[in-house]
Amino acid sequence: MGFPAATVHAGDKNPADYPLRLHIFNREEHTHYHRGVDDFSVGDGRANLFANGEVHAVDFHFDCSQKIEHSLGYETYLAKWRKPGKSLTVLFPVFGHTGKFFTCDLDTDVKPDIAYFGHRNDLQTEPSAKFKEWMVKHDYDPEHNKNTPTGTGSAE
Repeated sequence: MGFPAATVHAGDKNPADYPLRLHIFNREEHTHYHRGVDDFSVGDGRANLFANGEVHAVDFHFDCSQKIEHSLGYETYLAKWRKPGKSLTVLFPVFGHTGKFFTCDLDTDVKPDIAYFGHRNDLQTEPSAKFKEWMVKHDYDPEHNKNTPTGTGSAE
């Protein structure tokens, strides 16, 4: 799925300002409540970052004002560097509110030579170059709105 064109605006959160794509495979979080209402969520996760035509595995830590969700299928979230290589600002949809977004900064540990593949409970790694070959073969490039791979749809 992902976000279609950069013409969708959400107040001061312009998707055109987020050139990177993040596919979140999994995340573990703890939600803190104040008077019975979600206050913030803290946790860790694993994702692939699509940046400048390359793919890199990323381990991340977050402390967000709202819960974040893993990606469904091949969905990616829009992102940009806050501090290159160290911190990403990610644009997340407000679930249940079409066209509304919130941002969250993720502290990142980028793995330059590997990519993740598989599913939430069966996550594996492979060389980034091999994952990139799969992307080319299946015409999958979330940075250029090619959000659904052709063919088998499997990264294996």
